[in-house]
Amino acid sequence: MSTTPPPRTLPGSLEGNRALDQWLRINRDGTVTIFPGKVEIGQGILTALMQIAAEELDVAVERIRLAPADTSYSPNEGMTSGSRSVQESGMALRYAAAEARDILLARAAARLGASLEQLSVADGEIIGRNGGRTTYWELASDDLLKREATAEVPPKPAEQHTLVGTSVRRHDIPAKVTGVPSYVHDLELPGMLHGRIARPPSRRARLAVLDAAEVRALPGVAAIVRDGNFLGVVAEREEQAVRAQRRMARSARWEEAATLPVNDPRYLLEMKSEDEVISEKNDATAAARSSQTLHAEYTRPLIAHASLGPSCAIARFEHGAYTVWTHSQGIFPLRGHLAKVLGVAENSIVVIHVEGAGCYGHNGADDVALDAALLARALPGRPVRVQWMREDEFGWEPYGSAMVVKMSAALDTAGHVVSWTHDLWSHGHSTRPGPKDGVNLLAAWHLAQPAKAATPGNPPLPGGGSHRNAIPLYDFPNQRVTNHLVRDAPLRTSSLRSLGAHANVFAIESFMDELARAAGADPIEFRLRHLKDARARAVIEAVAKKAGWRSREQGDGTRGRGIAFARYKNLGCYVAVIVEVEAGREVQVKRAYAAVDAGQVINPDGIINQTEGGIIQTVSWTLKEQINFDRERVTTRTWEDYPILTFAEAPAVDVVLINRPDQPSLGAGEGAQGPTGAAIANAVYNALGVRLRDMPLTRDRLIAAVAQ
Repeated sequence: MSTTPPPRTLPGSLEGNRALDQWLRINRDGTVTIFPGKVEIGQGILTALMQIAAEELDVAVERIRLAPADTSYSPNEGMTSGSRSVQESGMALRYAAAEARDILLARAAARLGASLEQLSVADGEIIGRNGGRTTYWELASDDLLKREATAEVPPKPAEQHTLVGTSVRRHDIPAKVTGVPSYVHDLELPGMLHGRIARPPSRRARLAVLDAAEVRALPGVAAIVRDGNFLGVVAEREEQAVRAQRRMARSARWEEAATLPVNDPRYLLEMKSEDEVISEKNDATAAARSSQTLHAEYTRPLIAHASLGPSCAIARFEHGAYTVWTHSQGIFPLRGHLAKVLGVAENSIVVIHVEGAGCYGHNGADDVALDAALLARALPGRPVRVQWMREDEFGWEPYGSAMVVKMSAALDTAGHVVSWTHDLWSHGHSTRPGPKDGVNLLAAWHLAQPAKAATPGNPPLPGGGSHRNAIPLYDFPNQRVTNHLVRDAPLRTSSLRSLGAHANVFAIESFMDELARAAGADPIEFRLRHLKDARARAVIEAVAKKAGWRSREQGDGTRGRGIAFARYKNLGCYVAVIVEVEAGREVQVKRAYAAVDAGQVINPDGIINQTEGGIIQTVSWTLKEQINFDRERVTTRTWEDYPILTFAEAPAVDVVLINRPDQPSLGAGEGAQGPTGAAIANAVYNALGVRLRDMPLTRDRLIAAVAQ
């Protein structure tokens, strides 16, 4: 009895999106349209995807057109997250474009009466050795790519690349620099109305009284939407909506309760946790060589995304269907959760991605999409634009979780680590839309018939969430790493750039410096003696050379330097960072050096941009950022409550790339977060001889440490 073999596994996102014409289209006007399901959030990924497609097709990158991600036609690539776009979307486009080129050459061979070996391509023009010529554009037809991808056509080898590996100019930058409207915040649709939401003052608050009459009487008010604890207002003009929202907030009376813990990350240690040993090695012989043991505890507070542009969305409800314009990082998962709340089929909702003004994680972008849809439902036929206010963003977005990390390690007399223990406490780092057991959208929990929130959790290892990068890349004979996951979060937490890697690498690499000092070793030499991974060693050696590191160098009482290293997710890019700090009245990072190995480099300038941005953002996190709250409410409401790094405070950054064209491309967008934070703490110790283990490394903490 014969059986049909299962279809072969296809590369990247082709696996779940096998229609070739879902990825690209050859146009008769001399252009090529690509349809990535990943979205631009400032990381430059769409430029890299354009390069990949142009490379495989042998056309100029200027011929590539980008279709915005849209649930009505785009491949479903889930979330743009985890620094996976090149591996998933890039790999899919690489094979799809290679196959499309092969199909075009087959058509050309038939038209020109030539064999495939006799044909060459230059910018879409196909030339036969017999003198015949044609073009992709002449060969294009509606049915050209209407077939299932096979991934049987091998992409070009790296030595034939002319576009991949070059710094093609970013597709999205000119509009941003020149002020051309390009964000969802800038989008204007005919007949558009403006909405605002009056949020409860705290998480458990219940609406007791609302006098809507005075709000309804205000100029321009088109509708008031009240559904349980969800309060919204729609007006003809934006300033009218803001005025009405302010009046509504003043007139509402809420019942509140003190449900929040003490504002210290160590509240996690008192909460119920699910404990899992995620890595364990045992070597009794090595453990017996222990001569001294060190212990340390490190913390990170709740951190906001702090997007400069508050979250924004536009929705239109018409003829029983919704269209939503959003800067969500996952338009398909968002559509699924919108459908649950709105009570319609998923195919009754079209979600279109439009860039937003910054994010890198799960901020309020998905939530505001539901806000807009709920308000639009009250006014069929007219699009409603909702932009969160600054206090909405700080008060209600999902935060990067607070974390506590306890470390212990033993050294032998030769200065080698013979045992290593890492215990971490954290809330979940993934409450995006997508899970099937509930709805992860803010307004859905405030309705009269509230949706159940999905169970918070973590992406699984090896990528991980709270336990991301908790397993060290160093070679220790005895090792135990335990994740204490606290699912019940008093404040909402979710994905923030690098997830748990920021705190875990901060702890690991700070502790490695403490161990190096106890062993009387140079911090770089100490790391290298515990590393077997040749690529890990290479980035450490490269950054040391770039920065002119001197063995056992000491600070001068004001200035100092520190190093840290990690491989992002233990399967992404390798990054080593050296920073120079000046510690006077407060800690300032003056200069940073980084070495990055991201495998095959698609766009060198893009990776450098990402590394520079990651370092600067992490300087801000590590020195300044913290969400504050009392027992009832989040008290961080404005930029005055949440200072971030200013332009004048940003360090000079120098990045060296180790390109490996023979290796797969590795995600690079989040690799610098962990090493940068630890390098700062290590530099502070190098400068002043005091160890700061609690982020942010503020002036008050610096003074307290020096005083001790």
